[in-house]
Amino acid sequence: MKLLAIDTSSLACSVALHDGSSVFERHEEREREHTRLLTPMIRSVLLDADLAIADLDAIVLGNGPGSFIGMRIAASVAQGLAHGAGLKIVPVSSLAAVAAQVFAETDAQEAVVAQDAHMNEVYLGAYRRSDANLPVPIFAERLQGQLLIEEIATANTASRVAAGFGWQRYPELMSINKTSFRSCTEFLYPRAAYLLSLGALAIENGETIDPQDLVPAYLRHKVAERPSGKP
Repeated sequence: MKLLAIDTSSLACSVALHDGSSVFERHEEREREHTRLLTPMIRSVLLDADLAIADLDAIVLGNGPGSFIGMRIAASVAQGLAHGAGLKIVPVSSLAAVAAQVFAETDAQEAVVAQDAHMNEVYLGAYRRSDANLPVPIFAERLQGQLLIEEIATANTASRVAAGFGWQRYPELMSINKTSFRSCTEFLYPRAAYLLSLGALAIENGETIDPQDLVPAYLRHKVAERPSGKP
């Protein structure tokens, strides 16, 4: 299966392509550079693989939650490419992509991923390792304030790690929940290479959409709404 994966939901601009046997990747962590970087990175991996967009089976999109502007950049590019080549889009959680890297590179059995949502909140996702070493949600992704994460407050502490930039952005959140983890990993932002296996599984499960049906997973639909847990 030939898949192109892209993610610009965070500070990182990330692109990966699987040509059926090899993975080609470009990943750069530069703030506010996504618009300039994304299209040349896509061209570069296609050139590496000697493929055209029309040769692909689908486009895997890191669909957030994350930066509103970043998510719109990747979504618009994915929609344009998919529409022009008659391809489907496979929306995949950007938080789950971080968990997928955790499971690929460590022995952790659970990963709790937090990304900065501003307004003193994080986008939060918690995952367990499947038999295929892929992330399975423990609870639905959500906005989380500087509060105890009750679902993980007790069990499996020895096999659970934290990942994502949100833990660094809000050290108070880690302080409140530190007894729920054995460690905090160095995996901060989604890498498109780890979207590929998630996208392939989603395709197997029939979770593809037409480009015009894409709905970014913002979680917070109104930037100005009052953060949870605040009076």
